[in-house]
Amino acid sequence: MFFRMSMKSLVICFFMLFCVLSYSQEKTIDSLKNVLNHSKNDIDKAELLNAIASEYMSSDPKQMRDYANKALELSKKIKHRIEEGNSYLNLGNVNVILGNYPLALDNFSNAQEIFEADLITDLKNSSEIKKGLARSYGSIGIVFSEQSNYAKALQYHLKAVKIYEEMKDQARTARIYNNIGIVYQAIKEDFKALDYFIKAQKLQEKTGDMTVGITTTNIGNIYLRQKNYPKALEYYTKSKNTFAKSSDARGLGELYNNLGSYYWQTGNSSEALESWKKAIVQFNSIDDKFGISDTYSHLGNFYFSQKKYEEALDNATNALKLAKELDVLEQVMNSEKLISSIYEKQNKLDLALQHYRYYNVARDSLISHENIRKSVQAEMNFDFEKKQTIQQEAHEKRELLYREQNKRYQLQTIFGALFVILVFGIIFLIYNRTQLKKTLTLQKELAEYEQKALHLQMNPHFVFNCLGSISSFIVQNGTDSAIKYLSKFSKLMRLTLEYSKESLIPIDKEIESLQNYLELEQLRSDKMFNFSITKSDQIEDDIALPPLLLQPFVENAIIHGLIPKKEVGKIDIDFSLKEDSLICMIVDNGIGFEKSQELKAASVSIHKSMALDITRKRLEMMGTVTSKTSKVEIKELKDENGKPIGTEVILYLPIQYIK
Repeated sequence: MFFRMSMKSLVICFFMLFCVLSYSQEKTIDSLKNVLNHSKNDIDKAELLNAIASEYMSSDPKQMRDYANKALELSKKIKHRIEEGNSYLNLGNVNVILGNYPLALDNFSNAQEIFEADLITDLKNSSEIKKGLARSYGSIGIVFSEQSNYAKALQYHLKAVKIYEEMKDQARTARIYNNIGIVYQAIKEDFKALDYFIKAQKLQEKTGDMTVGITTTNIGNIYLRQKNYPKALEYYTKSKNTFAKSSDARGLGELYNNLGSYYWQTGNSSEALESWKKAIVQFNSIDDKFGISDTYSHLGNFYFSQKKYEEALDNATNALKLAKELDVLEQVMNSEKLISSIYEKQNKLDLALQHYRYYNVARDSLISHENIRKSVQAEMNFDFEKKQTIQQEAHEKRELLYREQNKRYQLQTIFGALFVILVFGIIFLIYNRTQLKKTLTLQKELAEYEQKALHLQMNPHFVFNCLGSISSFIVQNGTDSAIKYLSKFSKLMRLTLEYSKESLIPIDKEIESLQNYLELEQLRSDKMFNFSITKSDQIEDDIALPPLLLQPFVENAIIHGLIPKKEVGKIDIDFSLKEDSLICMIVDNGIGFEKSQELKAASVSIHKSMALDITRKRLEMMGTVTSKTSKVEIKELKDENGKPIGTEVILYLPIQYIK
């Protein structure tokens, strides 16, 4: 109950905090449209379009999206970077409202990229840019909070609050404090949550911010959870007084729901019922069906505890009807379970059994929905981290380029003032040659850093797949086998950690790692395949290659080549030398490359493996760093009749040595 209230409060703060503030909130949509129709300046039009989009936030998300897209198109056309960032923020807000969190995160990330880039180059508008950047951070924190990724939510909320504190923007600082408190409240760290709620309350009271009612309600919820009833009532009373002034029906409805719980816990049944009835009145006034369903659920549980089964059944049925209409699986599940319990108490066992079955169906659907959500969240987080890494690299490049451009401009100005044209020409030539050498060196260093970044992406992918294998193995093979599997996995992880920070490792280390990995996969698949690893005598011990380079191809051979074959298969791995290249060959006798591609194309799996793409990029970076050929060949093996008999993967790597 308390957590749901917190998430609603967070969404309310989100709407109030991240709307466009360029125009007074008293201006209606009609007046803004009127100004837009008479405006001839594209800069003003872009700002007006964003302002209108913001006004539609609480009433019509589709209209908000249409105006935000128009603002984005115009801002890009006239290269108005601040309004382009604001357009992405508005589009992100729309997608939060519509529940499309991956797209919302992408929109907010685009806004972040724009404002971070302009913060370096556009010093004239730095104040406006900082506001946009803080809003971007806060919005990203909102998305991660909604997805229950509280560590990331805190990270971005703290980035936002730092900017607002520096700008002495007390109103926005208070609301970010409130959101941070909500995150701590969700993870049951009540002491930290109270600290941030109270800091938010003080600032809101100082600035006359009416959202203080939400904050004091959150404080009351924490005290109620701690069974500190006097303190809970004190803060609920403050909230009630605030909401009475602000006419916040949703906030007041949630407050009455919590007051009902307070009175129930303190033994005042009549006041509890009165509070819940008031909650229904408030929610009905704004047609908040979720709030009404939640209140009916409270009433159903209350009457059930009082053994008033007919009243309990009426309220539970009403809660169920609204929950089904809203497709809120958790509320459907709880309502079905309560109805089943009521019928059981009334000795209507057939109906009790029927609704218990409905409860099981809702519970299974909720579990399935949650599993899908977690899978989507994992992929969303992976894509976001990858994009953030790329943005960080681009940001660093822009800073470096900006400094270099300033330096070049200053030098050119000094040389132009001091030397004649001929002397200046000679010096300019020497300068350009020096700069070219620096640029080539910088490009090589950047290529090395990109290769390291790709390697850092490879490790989490490898661990993620291994943990997935462990989970499947535990379910399929039992505890004893799982312990054996985990033992081998831990050995493999120790080997991985030994060289996780190295760009190159000895070839024997890579062979040992592959040996351990293949043993793990062999154990998990109940020995559905055999394998061999061979190394040419010509290969010296100090010949090296990047870690985890071959593992994705071996994994691909097992998953897409051997497992679909459904009979004992074989994988052969061979290392040899040819001229100036280290040859790594992986051969399997699976279903063949073309057939495996067809199966992958027909798959409906949510997860999309990035391992092979990352590995190909690592090979490109290796070629850039070493200035030598680095490539991969994949071909299908066929018998004399043209029937597929397996797949052959050959990696041509430049010969490198451990320094």
